[in-house]
Amino acid sequence: MIDHPLLEVLAKAGMKMGLSRMRSYLEWLGSPQQAYPVIHVAGTNGKGSVCRILGAILQKQGLRVGVTTSPHLQEVNERIRIDDAPISDAALDALLRRMDVVRRAWSQTVVGPEAFPLTYFEFSTAAAFLHFADEKVDIAVVEVGMGGRLDATNVVDPLLTAIVTIGLDHTEQLGMDHASIAGEKAGIVKPGVPVVVGPLPAGAMATVRAVAMERHAPIRVFGEDFFIAGSPDLFSFRASEQAGEGAPLEGLSLGLLGDHQLINAAVALELIRLLPPRLACGPEAIRAGLAAARNEGRLERVTPDLLLDGAHNPDGALTLASWLSRQPRDRRRTLLLGGGIDKDIWSVACTLAPQVDRIVTTNGSHPKARPSGSICSDLAGLNVPVEPGGPLPEALGRLMGGQEAARQAQQVPELLIVAGSLYLIGEARSLITGGG
Repeated sequence: MIDHPLLEVLAKAGMKMGLSRMRSYLEWLGSPQQAYPVIHVAGTNGKGSVCRILGAILQKQGLRVGVTTSPHLQEVNERIRIDDAPISDAALDALLRRMDVVRRAWSQTVVGPEAFPLTYFEFSTAAAFLHFADEKVDIAVVEVGMGGRLDATNVVDPLLTAIVTIGLDHTEQLGMDHASIAGEKAGIVKPGVPVVVGPLPAGAMATVRAVAMERHAPIRVFGEDFFIAGSPDLFSFRASEQAGEGAPLEGLSLGLLGDHQLINAAVALELIRLLPPRLACGPEAIRAGLAAARNEGRLERVTPDLLLDGAHNPDGALTLASWLSRQPRDRRRTLLLGGGIDKDIWSVACTLAPQVDRIVTTNGSHPKARPSGSICSDLAGLNVPVEPGGPLPEALGRLMGGQEAARQAQQVPELLIVAGSLYLIGEARSLITGGG
């Protein structure tokens, strides 16, 4: 289902950071998040890919694996997966209705500032926790929604944690610099629990190291304690000699596009390496899981002429631009760009502009989507042509129609790149596939 009526009601409450309501409500549900071991993954970019890689490897090992990520692209069911299968409409409806009975009783006991209604994210996250407990998963992989310290997912007692990247996003909520944002994301680090860290800016790394030291959490850092070399088609992974366990893994391939995914794979592989014996994954499961990993909407080639990428912040745009720069520039490229009113669309556009021949602005149906004309006006100073495309269905239909006309005329179609928002990518996928 695209969304559930109950979740639509809760969405109107807006967003409220904090953990006390979530903890209290989960107690009424029987604390389902404590029924299985958890790997908890934070980061500005890459955390969703790490979660999907982990899920694929653990599943290939024969484990029953729950994975919860956000936001969803097309249907809310995507947020709750077991063995990579989204929860069914019927199961989700029954789960949410059952939870709502408890929610109504619980809400009568909450007073004062904490009487704020459960948010959409809190309720959907609680649904994932409860579904995983009901289905008796062997392990759950949980992606942080925003930040970490006050994120609704930060009620788990994880087996392992990870901080994949730190970039400037959600600055109004998390802070205006890398160190401040890192402090929020490091809120998931728990006393004595190992934390695996990707390549972070210096200020962010210093903050994470300090938090890990304060909490006596063993820290494993990319480029110091574990290493990766090669390309997504053929790469190797090894831990430092000080780790003292396991031979290097060689001849690996990854089912995700982009060299940046090697860092995500490295973080995932180090997490896998740190699992206790009862959850250990053998080399064959690792190889098969890496090759099978998918993460829709991230450098996703829907057709040879259409690329979807959820780049919505400067770091995400830089990753997309870097990938495009390494591809043959053998035809015209058009960027169909949209984004939210709370996003830095100018920085995204500036980063991507050198890699395209023109930008067409658009807007999806999300309430926070910025109008196409407004985006176009703000991008007038770029060194590539910018034109308003209007609402997504019209803009996408017109551009894809142009591609089809080129094919019928036996000409090379332009490469169409859709980017700027995960919500926009979800709508584009629905329009293209007819789903959602």
